[in-house]
Amino acid sequence: MRNSFLTLLATLLIMSNCLGQLKVAKIFSDNMMLQADAEVPIWGQATPKSTVEINLNGIIAKEKVDSNGEWRSTLSAQAAGTTATIHIKNENKSLHITNIIYGDVWLCGGQSNMEWFVEGADNAEEEIKNANFSDIRIFDVPRRLEALPATDLPSGEWEVCSSASIPQFSAIGYFFGKYLHQELDRPIGLIGDNFGGTVVEAWTSAEALKDVPYFQEDIAKLKTTDIEEVKRDGDSSFNNWLEKFKIEDNGMQDTSYLWADTNTSDWSEMSLPTLWESSPDSTLHEKDGVIWFSREFNLEKTSNATLSLGPIDDSDITWINGQKVGETYNQFNKDRTYQVNKDVLKKGKNKITIRVEDYVGGGGIYGKVKKIFLQTDTETIGLSGKWKYNKGMIVSTPMPSNSFSPNNFPTCLYNGMIAPITDFPIKGVIWYQGESNSYRAYEYRTLFPLLINDWRKQWKQDELPFLFVQLANFKEEQAIPKKSEWAELREAQAMALSLDHTAMISAIDLGEANNIHPTNKQEVGKRLAHAALTEVYNTPKAYKGPTYKNHEVDESSIIITFDHVGNGLEVKNKHGYVYGFTIAGEDKKYEWAKAEIISKDKVRVWSNKISKPLSVRYAWQDNPNPANLTDDSVLPALPFRTDNYTISTFDINRL
Repeated sequence: MRNSFLTLLATLLIMSNCLGQLKVAKIFSDNMMLQADAEVPIWGQATPKSTVEINLNGIIAKEKVDSNGEWRSTLSAQAAGTTATIHIKNENKSLHITNIIYGDVWLCGGQSNMEWFVEGADNAEEEIKNANFSDIRIFDVPRRLEALPATDLPSGEWEVCSSASIPQFSAIGYFFGKYLHQELDRPIGLIGDNFGGTVVEAWTSAEALKDVPYFQEDIAKLKTTDIEEVKRDGDSSFNNWLEKFKIEDNGMQDTSYLWADTNTSDWSEMSLPTLWESSPDSTLHEKDGVIWFSREFNLEKTSNATLSLGPIDDSDITWINGQKVGETYNQFNKDRTYQVNKDVLKKGKNKITIRVEDYVGGGGIYGKVKKIFLQTDTETIGLSGKWKYNKGMIVSTPMPSNSFSPNNFPTCLYNGMIAPITDFPIKGVIWYQGESNSYRAYEYRTLFPLLINDWRKQWKQDELPFLFVQLANFKEEQAIPKKSEWAELREAQAMALSLDHTAMISAIDLGEANNIHPTNKQEVGKRLAHAALTEVYNTPKAYKGPTYKNHEVDESSIIITFDHVGNGLEVKNKHGYVYGFTIAGEDKKYEWAKAEIISKDKVRVWSNKISKPLSVRYAWQDNPNPANLTDDSVLPALPFRTDNYTISTFDINRL
C-alpha cells in the first residue's frame, strides 16, 4: 500500500511540475514563418488559473490559463516581410521566440515523391550549395501515428533555408518555394508533412470518412488501439521475418558473407541502374528478397576514393576487394556515398560487390547513371552498365500483415501529423500522392475530394488552394493497349478539379520507367509554382498543358478539340508524328491509332483496323511514353478517354 501511495505521489508531483511549465505548441519556434495578412492563433500550456502575457513587437495580449493548464491567444495580422519577436511570460517564467518573419506558408503533403529529399534530386550538389535564402523557412513534421487527433507535435523546429538545413527537406517543396520566392520577392514558408508509401485515407479525419462504410470497422478499432503496442508487435514480427533474409540467403553462412569476395563468372548479367522488377529477368518481377551484384573495374593508381552508388532500395552492404566500405539500412531514398581508403584499392583490377535487401515494392540500385561512379584523386570510373548478379534469396512469405504501417489505420496520419497544426494558418497545400491507391482508382474518386474538403474544414479555410501532381509515367512501355491502374488513378485525380480552388499539373513526361521516384523534382516544383502563381497570386503562367474539350466522329476518324493549347498544339518529333492515341469501335477493343494535328487546337485520330470508331483514349498507360502531344511551351497534353466503360476490377460497390 505504501509503495502505491508513493507512486501516486510521484505521479502527481510530475504532473504538477509539467503544468507549471510555460510552453508553446511545437509549431512555434525560433526562425518560424507566420502567415501574412491573417490573424494567427498561438497556444500552449502554463500554470492553471494563472495569466499569460504575449508580446508581439510591443503589441501585448493577456490571457487566462484554463483549469487544464491550456492557454490560447491571437496574434494580430501583419504584412508580408514583417519581422518579429514574441515574448511570452507567466508568473516568474518566460520564453522568447526570435527571428520570426511573415510571409506565405505552404504545406507540402503526400507520400514518397513529395518526401523525396533535395539531396536525391537532379543536380543536388549545386542546388544545395546555392540554397541560402533567409526569407525561405522550412519545418518538417515528424512521422507520427495516433489513434485519436493529437493536440501537439512530438517535436519539430523551424529552420532558415540554407545549405545546411535543406539537403533532407522535400525537394518538390523546396523547388516550389524557391521559385515562388524568386518570382514574387515574398517570404515563403514550407511545412513538410509527408510519409512515403501511404494511402490517402490515412491522411483524412474520422469525421470526413464517417460516410464511407468500408473504413468504419478499422476506424473504430483504431480508437481503442494502443499504437505503441501495435508498433512493438509489428516491429517484432518484422524483425523475425527479416531474420530470414540472412538465414535463407545463399550468399551467407551463419554470419559470414560468402559472396562478398567470390568467383562470379557463372552469375547472370543485368544493366544498372534499374529496379530488378523492371529488368529483363521476369523471375525477379514483383519479388522481394536479397540480390547480390558485382562488377570489376580497373585503376591506373590508388588513392583515397569516394564511391557513389545513388539510391538503393531498400538496404545494402558494399564491399571492394572483399573489404566492407559501407552499409545503409532501409533508406530507399538515400544516395549511397562511401569513403574508400586507398589501402582497400589495388592498381589494376578491383572488384565491387553489393548485397541488396528489398522488403516491399521495387528493389535494387536504381538511380541515375551519372551517380554511379568511383572518384579517386586522378580518375573517375563510371560504374553503370553491365553487372553480374545472383539471387541470394527470394521472399516466400510477404512482409507480416501486422507490420507497423499507417496503411493499416485510416485516419492515423491525420491524427498524428495534421490535426496538431490545423489552427496554424497556411496559404495553401501542394500534394503528391496516389501511387499507394493506384489499385483502387474508383475509390480515389471519392476519397481524394473528401481529403481536400476535410482539410479545408479543419483549417477553417473554405477556399484553401489545393494544388496537386498527376502521377508521373512509370513501368515498362506497353506494346499493346491494355488496362492501366495508373491511368485510372490519373483520371480520378483529374476529377477532383471539379472542386473550386484546385489545380493539377501533369508529370507524365517527367517520370522514369525503372524508377517510381523520378529525380527531376525541379520541373515538378516549377509547374506547381506556375499553378500557384496563376490560380492564387493572379500572375498567369502556363501550367496546364492541352486538355480534352470535346470530340466528334467524322466517318472513319475522330476529331478532338483541346483547351489550353497556348499558341498551338505541337509534337516532339521531327517528322510531326503524333503518338499516344488509341481508338475503339463497337467491340470496345482499343487499337493503337494514327494521329495528326489539323489546326491550332485539333487532332484527327484514326486506325486502319477500325472503320467505325466510337471512342478514343490518349496516354492511357502506366507509362504513356511515347505520347508526345504538347502545347508550344512543351507542357504535355493531359491523359483522357472519351468512353465511360467500367474498366477496373475494384469493387466500386463497397463505397
